Amino acid sequence: MTSIDKQAGAGRAVRVDGREIYFDEAGSGPVAVLLHGGGPGATGLSNYSRNIEALAQRFRVIVPDMPGYGKSSKWVDQSDPFGYLGRAVGGLLDELGVASAHLVGNSYGGAAVLRLAMDRPEKVDRMILMGPGGIGSSRALPTKGLQELLNYYPGSGPSREKIARFIREHLVFDGASVPEELIELRYRASIEPEVVANPPLRRPSGPWALRTLWRMDFTRDSRLRKVQHPTLVIWGTDDKVNRPSGGRILSETMPNCDLYLAANTGHWVQWERADLFNSLATTFLEATS
Repeated sequence: MTSIDKQAGAGRAVRVDGREIYFDEAGSGPVAVLLHGGGPGATGLSNYSRNIEALAQRFRVIVPDMPGYGKSSKWVDQSDPFGYLGRAVGGLLDELGVASAHLVGNSYGGAAVLRLAMDRPEKVDRMILMGPGGIGSSRALPTKGLQELLNYYPGSGPSREKIARFIREHLVFDGASVPEELIELRYRASIEPEVVANPPLRRPSGPWALRTLWRMDFTRDSRLRKVQHPTLVIWGTDDKVNRPSGGRILSETMPNCDLYLAANTGHWVQWERADLFNSLATTFLEATS
């Protein structure tokens, strides 16, 4: 049993709009939902393995596998991915009887948080976004890290070499810090037949590709300026997947948004700088004003 696996045990699944969302939970108190990123093989536990125990001392921590990942149903509406993810997270809270919660999202998960805050603002208390997707994404060419992510399934298909390169060269600042155990865990999850047949994160294609791309760019949505929730954006200055300039865009657009730039940190700030993240997150989520 791996150190990540040892955190499991309280997991279960609920049905939301006819599909299952699996989640683990720990702790008690105000609800904090942790949403993982969209890299191949991602799961809630693997993305937040260094945060759950610390946050569970103050909060009821709910850690889902996002739709398309882990033990959740393997389908995402590709015509409006962020909207679908936001609806799924809101539906999960409904099924659990949670009127509103703090939402914490990394990358793909951060985009889901933002979309939920726009579509169903009453479900969100405070937000923490770490390198969220969809910030100016249709206005510039994809980063090398995002290209690597989107090229994982097409072409030659998934491989251990490709996922190791993505994680060590693009996801984190110090690739040597990533243990083989984590690479193997992510690789095995990424090659499940259902995932290979229907990758949850892919380039928009088909006749509606441009419309989908625009839907995935929050800077084109006038509602972004109206998001009133207290928000903390944490962005690694060496993020190679989503550009750190997105942090300033959010802080200058959203009326109640604080920005923290983490030096010598890549896209996976909650893992790379776990002590810093856990401290910032706890302080911010416990604040009352």
